[in-house]
Amino acid sequence: MPTLMVQGTTSDAGKTTVVAALCRWLARQGVSVAPFKPQNMALNSAVTVDGGEIGRSTALQALACGLEPHSDMNPVLLKPQSDCGAQVILRGKVHGNMDALDYHVYKAEAMNSVMASWRDLSARYDVVIAEGAGSPAEINLRANDIANMGFAEAADCPVLLVGDIDKGGVFAQLVGTLALLSDSERDRTAGFVINRFRGDIALLEPGLDWLTEHTGKPVFGVLPYLHGLVIDSEDSVSAAGTSEAGALKVVVPVLPRISNHNDFDPLRLHPGVDLVFVGPDELIPPADLVILPGSKSTRHDLQWLKQQGWPEAIQKHLRYGGKLLGICGGFQMLGLKVEDPEGLEGEVGTTKGLALFEMVTRMVPGKQLRMVNGGLTSHIASTVVTGALKGYEMHNGVTEGAALVRPFAELEGRPDGAVSADGQVAGTYIHGVFDEPAACKAILAWAGLKTQGEQSVDYQRHRLQQLDRLADQVDQCLDKERLRRLLQL
Repeated sequence: MPTLMVQGTTSDAGKTTVVAALCRWLARQGVSVAPFKPQNMALNSAVTVDGGEIGRSTALQALACGLEPHSDMNPVLLKPQSDCGAQVILRGKVHGNMDALDYHVYKAEAMNSVMASWRDLSARYDVVIAEGAGSPAEINLRANDIANMGFAEAADCPVLLVGDIDKGGVFAQLVGTLALLSDSERDRTAGFVINRFRGDIALLEPGLDWLTEHTGKPVFGVLPYLHGLVIDSEDSVSAAGTSEAGALKVVVPVLPRISNHNDFDPLRLHPGVDLVFVGPDELIPPADLVILPGSKSTRHDLQWLKQQGWPEAIQKHLRYGGKLLGICGGFQMLGLKVEDPEGLEGEVGTTKGLALFEMVTRMVPGKQLRMVNGGLTSHIASTVVTGALKGYEMHNGVTEGAALVRPFAELEGRPDGAVSADGQVAGTYIHGVFDEPAACKAILAWAGLKTQGEQSVDYQRHRLQQLDRLADQVDQCLDKERLRRLLQL
């Protein structure tokens, strides 16, 4: 079955959005299409229907196709644990931890997983839209490449090259990238897509003509800068959004190894919430609600919180009546200590927690990956909110202690998380707690949002609307006939 690969001149050139747009455009025409990303490096991930783990952006592209995410869609996922090391996920399952040099050698073996997943996807769907990573012109990483042209050559598929004109220098990006490719790689580059253009396209057309004449390759189209586009991002943390006067102030520390920050996307969009991310050495502002996010390295990030003065700020916050919520790694931090006897998330050892819950967390082999459904308990909601909570768990930690007798949620007959006796502090292992409108409304009411009216955000509906917005741009701005020929449709 035909495969088309989208590569970019740089990271954040728009590969993810272009792939999502193409997937949604094809799916709306009834084409059986699936996304594929051979290798991804990200701390934002999603649980798959087959009990695995893939990058969050690929899960978004699966949604664009009308599919449940599957581990075949992202066979190699690298989750950084330090500047020089990462956890390696192969076909959804933890393979182990590797430093950068060891992984560079291991890529030849990882390619087997990549090609096996691609072949399985190709057998199930009529079209596969693949996404590269970073740039294909990273000279130092070209040996045993599996993320860009290495895969394209092995799969013998055409490539579209995306450049971001908003960054500036787009013609240099495109021409320079081509110049650093091999002859066969240049030959399989079918053409260009220019992304994030603002202004009158008539001013751009002389440059497009030059580009085609200089390279011999067509420009498939120019995509506009889409103001207000909010979709699942890989690793960039942004509080983009607008809030009303008197909005609930929500503050989140940007942990060095923050994971699954997409948990906060519904809050970004909520008009009754003023969401603020606080980075290193920044002033910690007053808040109604502080949320400790997920972490890929809980003990490391807990130590960072202490160095940044967060324990003292949190104690002051609680004295003044504020609320505190911990999600996954953030929930683990609320206990007495976090133990990692096998060094699963870093160095072997134990780190004292914030001691707000009487509980202890131990990191154990065998990551827990599962989709969950349930409802909030009366400890967190004014009335029991049943059937209102959907999300996923993704953690190595096992938490035990007296705090768990007051659970945050009930998940198909089992408790999750904890709520303090005074109702000020809560924690949960569930990612996506704000995605469902009813649960989001109840949690924000607990945090102090008084009047919500019709403010609740249906995040799933929002994501689909944004995907349709992207697909509309394919219809309006790209050469559809040329695309169809490339895809053999």
